[in-house]
Amino acid sequence: MSNLISMDHHGRTARLELEDANIRRFTAQVLDVSSEGIVLDRSAFYPGGGGQPPDFGALTFDGNYCRIVGVRKGDDLCLIPNEEDPLPSVGATVEGVVDDVRRFQLMRTHSALHLLSGVVFRDFGALVTGGNMEPLSARLDFNLGEVPPGFKESLDELCNLEVSADRAITTYSLPRQEAFAIPDIIRTAKNLLPDDLEIVRIVDINGLDVQADGGTHVSSTLQIKRMRIAKVENKGKGFRRVKIELEE
Repeated sequence: MSNLISMDHHGRTARLELEDANIRRFTAQVLDVSSEGIVLDRSAFYPGGGGQPPDFGALTFDGNYCRIVGVRKGDDLCLIPNEEDPLPSVGATVEGVVDDVRRFQLMRTHSALHLLSGVVFRDFGALVTGGNMEPLSARLDFNLGEVPPGFKESLDELCNLEVSADRAITTYSLPRQEAFAIPDIIRTAKNLLPDDLEIVRIVDINGLDVQADGGTHVSSTLQIKRMRIAKVENKGKGFRRVKIELEE
């Protein structure tokens, strides 16, 4: 459900959002400006991956305002500027501002997908085969065969019971061997962890779900708010797509 990351850096950029998903403002130094984008020494912009889209926001510097409309991952983490906006110079100090509304909606949505995955695994024994999300709407695909009558309504009720349970959501990192000792740590039908990954980041919904994951999340299931199972689709034998929507 998200790209799996073993370090708190991508290239030359320290990733502040991995340590604290609530950071929205930060100062940084510009390391490079090119056609690929703007490289900072530190950033709180989530770069996207595994279905979660990147953050938007802006950089301010010397009275100028540069909108950030995406993030490109290569050897470095490159912030993509709006092509009409001024660019900072290499060596300049900038203030980064992450779009708070979009980030928090994506945090809620990502946590809702983990909650959904945990409920479906616990109650129906199915693993995730794919997924995607936008702010307040998302889908997960499961290797689920026949579904019982009233599955959609039952799943809706079960998920919202877990939302209201106010379960703590925490993130931490473990050595690979220790992480793989956790039962069912991989909730995808195919293990997407690179063979050379030494440190695994864990997202833990207390008492419900523990998964390897690298995204941003809220701190409690209660912050997800009401989630609705919008549709359950049959995409072929043993393949079910569950679409969700979250209230504003």
